[in-house]
Amino acid sequence: MSDLIPYSAPIPRRRSVPVVVGAVTVGGDAPIVVQSMTNTDTADVKATTQQVAELWRAGSELVRVTVNNAESATAVPQIRDRLAMMGIEVPIIGDFHYNGHQLLLDEPACAEALAKYRINPGNVGFGRKKDAQFAAIVEMAIRYCKPVRIGVNWGSLDQSVLAQMMDENHARAEPWDATTVMREALIHSAIESARKAEDIGLGRDRIVLSCKVSGVQDLVAVYRSLAARCDYALHLGLTEAGMGSKGIVASTAALSVLLQQGIGDTVRISLTPEPGESRTREVIVAQELLQTMGLRAFTPLVTACPGCGRTTSSFFQELAKTVQDHVRAKMPEWKLRYDGVENMTLAVMGCIVNGPGESKYANIGISLPGSGEAPTAPVFIDGEKRHTLRGAHIAQEFVAIVEDYVAAKYTARAS
Repeated sequence: MSDLIPYSAPIPRRRSVPVVVGAVTVGGDAPIVVQSMTNTDTADVKATTQQVAELWRAGSELVRVTVNNAESATAVPQIRDRLAMMGIEVPIIGDFHYNGHQLLLDEPACAEALAKYRINPGNVGFGRKKDAQFAAIVEMAIRYCKPVRIGVNWGSLDQSVLAQMMDENHARAEPWDATTVMREALIHSAIESARKAEDIGLGRDRIVLSCKVSGVQDLVAVYRSLAARCDYALHLGLTEAGMGSKGIVASTAALSVLLQQGIGDTVRISLTPEPGESRTREVIVAQELLQTMGLRAFTPLVTACPGCGRTTSSFFQELAKTVQDHVRAKMPEWKLRYDGVENMTLAVMGCIVNGPGESKYANIGISLPGSGEAPTAPVFIDGEKRHTLRGAHIAQEFVAIVEDYVAAKYTARAS
């Protein structure tokens, strides 16, 4: 009898009501959508247009912008028009807090230009004004045929909902712990807000929900429960994930668990950019998460060895980076010209131990010589050795082989 543990296929995707955002469908049978958010002052039309364009070129399929004052609301249609002139039709989402009801009323061009509105039940309004201001935003969404993301956040949870949940918990024979109450309050706020929007007249096919927290286990628990209680499309993201490796690891740890269970229709990786770092990193991380899990394909993946005592030269590291940078830079062009190129696999290996084997498994692979090995680098194409590279121009020659392979292998798109 085999001692192997049987492979368990991922749980089928949770079936949600599809929501159309501009030309992008979220939920239903649609692929999981990658989105991002600008960090420019939206009133700065030039800077915001530039950053939206950068995020779109990196692969963001939805881009959210802050709309917090009259100047930013006025800028939104200008940003949309400038993007259109650049041939970029990415849906723009307006992020509203506190005064969204007034901005949408005062700036109808903004209300029309946005592809979706994002509102937070915790700060859409306070006291007696809360319900009226929530209703006003929903009514504007109905008027302009826009979907709405109702995004509940741990850091700005509606205190009246939390107080109600705490009172109910106090009356229980066996009260829940404080963390469970907080999780339940998040879920309750999201679902009840969605039901209020439906009562006002917003269709289920125009509602996306999110319940964002900053703790990995909290996020997993909240979304598992939320997914079991409703069929609204769900946006996933670990809020305030952090900077660098911490933010990447935390987001990946949380989202991969949920995605493996079929939960999630659109994702954002909320990274804090390091000084001078491009905002596009969050898009790349989201794409790589989905692609390495086998859920979508965005760009050719490069397999590269980590290096060891056999690979004392840094050349294979430099080549791996050159190849990865090249395919990412070329993808905006390739995806317009060729079908299927995003599924291509590449391998850059540093010595003879695993190099030839890994190279044969990739569409194109190169096995560089390790320390003490003959100074030759065999190149394998679809499992067969086709070339042997030597000398100072291996990187340029290998990239040229990749270019030739793409042109010959993948079907040109109809113009």
